[in-house]
Amino acid sequence: MKAYIFLVITALIYASNILVGKAINELPPYTIAFFRVFTAFLIMLPIGWKQAMQHRDVFKKEWKPLLALALTGVAFFNTFIYAALQFTSATNVSIMEAAIPVVTIVFSMLFLKERLYGVQWLGVILSVVGALWVITEGSWQVIRNLAFNIGDIIMIGAIITWVLYSILVKFHMHKFPVYGSLLVMLIIANIALFPIALIEWITGGFPPVFETEHMLGLIHLGIFPSVIALILWNKGVEAVGPSQASIFLNFIPVFTMIGAVLLLGESIGFAQIVGAVVVIAGVLLTTRREAKETRKWAERKSTVSS
Repeated sequence: MKAYIFLVITALIYASNILVGKAINELPPYTIAFFRVFTAFLIMLPIGWKQAMQHRDVFKKEWKPLLALALTGVAFFNTFIYAALQFTSATNVSIMEAAIPVVTIVFSMLFLKERLYGVQWLGVILSVVGALWVITEGSWQVIRNLAFNIGDIIMIGAIITWVLYSILVKFHMHKFPVYGSLLVMLIIANIALFPIALIEWITGGFPPVFETEHMLGLIHLGIFPSVIALILWNKGVEAVGPSQASIFLNFIPVFTMIGAVLLLGESIGFAQIVGAVVVIAGVLLTTRREAKETRKWAERKSTVSS
């Protein structure tokens, strides 16, 4: 149950990521991504330094998976989203994000031999359909009228990046200390993103990062999506596996909708309420596991960890 609460909170934080990202969207994408991970690095430095020093031999030995985790989940997933939004609509991005659970399940079956059973498949279908219903406000005309461009290709990269990150978490995250590993991954992410952000500043001039609204937005992104959400997501994936964890991402459009109503004064329609209910029902169905399935997963988890 605790893992599911972590995953719900993660979806809530990632919904705030979309809302805040929209608010500071005039900043270039790699500038947002860099200052986001730089802020997170400053926060994690006093928290994770001791663990990082104590486990440096582990980091040296397992540097390949650590590098892969840092580049996929910390550095480039959200960077791809920010870049995609420069070329395509938020609707396209949201709809493509709704494909993450399905892609995750396919990859998990291929690489983790993970399985869903019976009614859980119905839950997957319901959660994806419900997310699409919220995004399109119940109008399939929105999907029929979509035009795809380079931004959508970038979003495919974002989807694959996040799925790979989730699978890497299941295979390798148990090897590393929570706070020390996040600090090291943030260092790697800063090194990877700084040269790209520097190119943005050279070609377009240094953006107004230090305006109050932008600074507050970047601080939020650095604390919540970059630190708290990553820790909670990692714990959730380790507990229930990538397939079930990914279903909770379909809460993101629901929470985004609620945030838009409360914070931006947007209205909410009946179709969106129906979609939210369907998402919740789908998640509840997907997270139902018989005792036998739970034992199987626990046995496989202990085998991987040993």
